[in-house]
Amino acid sequence: MTRPIALVGPTATGKSDLALELAERLDGEIVNTDAMQLYRGMDIGTAKLPVAERRGVPHHLLDVLEVTETASVAAYQRDARAAVDAIRRRERTPVAVGGSGLYVQALLDDLAFPGTDPAVRTRLERELAEVGPGVLHGRLAAVDPDAASTILPSNGRRIVRALEVVEITGRPFAASLPRPGRPRHDTLLVGLDRDTAELDARIGTRVDAMFDAGLVDEVRALEARGLRAGETASRAVGYRELLEVLPDDGPEQLAEARRRIVVATRRLVRRQRSWFRRDDRVRWFDAASPTLVDEVVTVLRASS
Repeated sequence: MTRPIALVGPTATGKSDLALELAERLDGEIVNTDAMQLYRGMDIGTAKLPVAERRGVPHHLLDVLEVTETASVAAYQRDARAAVDAIRRRERTPVAVGGSGLYVQALLDDLAFPGTDPAVRTRLERELAEVGPGVLHGRLAAVDPDAASTILPSNGRRIVRALEVVEITGRPFAASLPRPGRPRHDTLLVGLDRDTAELDARIGTRVDAMFDAGLVDEVRALEARGLRAGETASRAVGYRELLEVLPDDGPEQLAEARRRIVVATRRLVRRQRSWFRRDDRVRWFDAASPTLVDEVVTVLRASS
């Protein structure tokens, strides 16, 4: 069986564990669809599965960028599709896993990549620094309300990109976003979720475990490699909050950083749910089910 599977849904639901179980059951290989797991050294804070715990299952699109590099959806699409095609040629099952919605859709759906204009980009970034993202978000809402509704008013980078696309193409930014249809290779989309209270508790426990495993030291090491200058990597949940307090690592500062990481992770869960729940191709499963692997395999075989 070489029909791909894409595991999606909120963070901390158990997607990585399920991916391993499915890969072992279906003679599969795993393809990462988490934008932040592309970065070398961002291990603890992204819950990247250590090599020793991968059970010999090949993993693709992990550790391919330095923290100073800006992640590109276009480059990811090219490399991830090539990985999936190669896995299928080996007559194995691709298992894509991650919670970055745009990266999942870049892998599965048609997604246009409008060009860029350095002069326009520079001018918009200068305005962003001068007036802040809220003002530019208001401008975007006036010219492209659909795009504005999908971009947080605080996300200056995406607001600038959307305004740039509108200006240089004369078309809405939303027109360049993927239109879900039949997914590439007839991929089965499997969504995992849990009860909100249970997931909130899991997030708190996971953040504690990250601190115990050395998250602060990991951020310090990455800071020395240029993390603060990384346009994408420095914004990752967990890393951003610690960069805001380091080098001060007093108990009060770290406790506040931990609290903010938990809050930011719960907000991320809400955004991920909103993104994936609007895709009616996703088959949803209770991540707490003791028979989860069997349930997913049954659906895969019945629909192949």
